[in-house]
Amino acid sequence: MELSRRVAGCRGMLMEGALGTRLKQEYGISFHEEVVMAPLVRTEQGREALGALWSQYVEIARCHGLPFLATTPTRRANWERMERASFGPDLFRDNVGFLKALREKSPGEMYIGGLMGCRGDAYRGDQGLSAQEAQRFHSWQAAALAGSGVEFLYAGIMPTLPEALGMARAMGATGLPYLISFMIRRDGRLLDGVPMREAIAAIEEGARPRPLCYLANCVHPSLVREALSQPFNRDPLVVRRFMGLQANASPLPPEELETSEAPMTTAPDDLAREMLSLRDLCDFRIWGGCCGTDDRHMEALARGI
Repeated sequence: MELSRRVAGCRGMLMEGALGTRLKQEYGISFHEEVVMAPLVRTEQGREALGALWSQYVEIARCHGLPFLATTPTRRANWERMERASFGPDLFRDNVGFLKALREKSPGEMYIGGLMGCRGDAYRGDQGLSAQEAQRFHSWQAAALAGSGVEFLYAGIMPTLPEALGMARAMGATGLPYLISFMIRRDGRLLDGVPMREAIAAIEEGARPRPLCYLANCVHPSLVREALSQPFNRDPLVVRRFMGLQANASPLPPEELETSEAPMTTAPDDLAREMLSLRDLCDFRIWGGCCGTDDRHMEALARGI
């Protein structure tokens, strides 16, 4: 089924839990200096580790009858970094091929997406591109991912509105459905200070086609609750169009979680309960994990859905 219709009609969809923190902490894998996790599918250790983690998440979704959204680990693989690292679009095809092979082994419903990210530091609000710069900068990766056979595009951890808007335009130009996920503060704003409501309204107005929906990732659900509870975000547009969360398992800053040598997490049932309680604020339908989560958190979340 087409993803846009599936999102509109589903009771819940599952995304993967953490990959990066688990690859470091459980498998001792080091990442590429420029494109981070994207080349792992070309090493035996990387394929084994990624296959093990993704298989856990896919099986959890299948057992609970939930559609599964998988995204290529290509957030940092923009044209600039790919050029410096001497990689070409075939690296995207290798990642998509790896996920397609995984899907062939599982009878569950699975959609393969291409993950993109901002040019600069996702945890700072002062490095974002303008909308025009972002559209030009991100168009190459969006087109290359689309050409590799992904079924949707996903902008993750977007800290500023102008770059998110330009990214939306670049992704929309491919003709594929796409998702925009923000990096937000507990005060209900993106890292550049723009309220979530204003960010969503600007992209709804300025990008065609519009995103399937909006999400947040790399944040704890308690922070998301505070953000959504801000008076300026208690708006029908936010309630209707903000539909997903890939949550951290700890309220600590994401920079600290990413560099921690030991897992920093909370009980799976507690995290799932706190995440799913957000449905009293918005029409949440897409759920996944980020830093500190593992298969236990995804199992508790899928059971709760």
